[in-house]
Amino acid sequence: MSDVVKRAWLLSDAPTSRSQAAWGRRYRLWCDFSSNGLAMTGLVIVVLLVLCAVAAPLLAPYDPTLQELANRLSVPTAAHWLGTDELGRDVLSRLLFGARVTLGMVIAVVVTVAPFGLAVGCVAGYYGGWADTILMRVTDVFLAFPRLILALAFVAAIHPGVTSAVIAIALTTWPPYARLARAETLTIRSADFIAAVRLTGASSGRIILRHIAPLCLGSLIVRVTLDMSAIILFAASLGFLGMGAQPPSPEWGTMIATARRFFLDQWWVPLMPGLAIFVASLAFNLLGDGLRDVLDPKQR
Repeated sequence: MSDVVKRAWLLSDAPTSRSQAAWGRRYRLWCDFSSNGLAMTGLVIVVLLVLCAVAAPLLAPYDPTLQELANRLSVPTAAHWLGTDELGRDVLSRLLFGARVTLGMVIAVVVTVAPFGLAVGCVAGYYGGWADTILMRVTDVFLAFPRLILALAFVAAIHPGVTSAVIAIALTTWPPYARLARAETLTIRSADFIAAVRLTGASSGRIILRHIAPLCLGSLIVRVTLDMSAIILFAASLGFLGMGAQPPSPEWGTMIATARRFFLDQWWVPLMPGLAIFVASLAFNLLGDGLRDVLDPKQR
């Protein structure tokens, strides 16, 4: 099948099967997304960051924990493209391996909180009554506390480290997703097609899983993508405060914390991880804005 025929098949106004209709909708969404230059820039940067994190052992010129005290605080050279830190460790190698830690924390948080928030919101919105009251009051309790303070309290109660930081960020990040899913569910549960599905004898669990939750995914994906930049800053903040990844782990926030005293003289040491945080946050924001324009019908 030639490209012209494939495009005509995907863009057909009268699809002959559910598969054709589904693929046609995906193709139209991709066309809308790819026409947004900033969104594509964000997508390319995110893909590059993920590839650099995955291939860090192959791309890093040095071991990120290798210390060369005779070469400490070296300016960027051909041997060390981004210089060395206070212990003579290669900054570029630590940035590459730090991407694995930071992005790994982001992925772990998203994989944990997005399904949980979606489930809580859909159940509360669909059943209503006492279930809605209990679940939303629990959500309000978590929303009542400042996120960073609540996360610091959780980490201090457990133990500083990457796992503790992921748990703390997850515990303070899920409430907005639950609120969003509940709002979407309240507008869907009274629709005629939900009433028709209910008349066929479908259980409440099946209705939520097969019909309501998929319709909430668009808004949830947009919110998750936009929140990834905040999660990166959150993880870096915990690392900077000594509650996240612990030295000698090459996490970006921890790298800034250990190098902040060299900011005026050896500026490249704290600046490079700061730029990495900035670029990653900007990329996810651009990607999220593009997805919002495509997936949110109110923006179209």
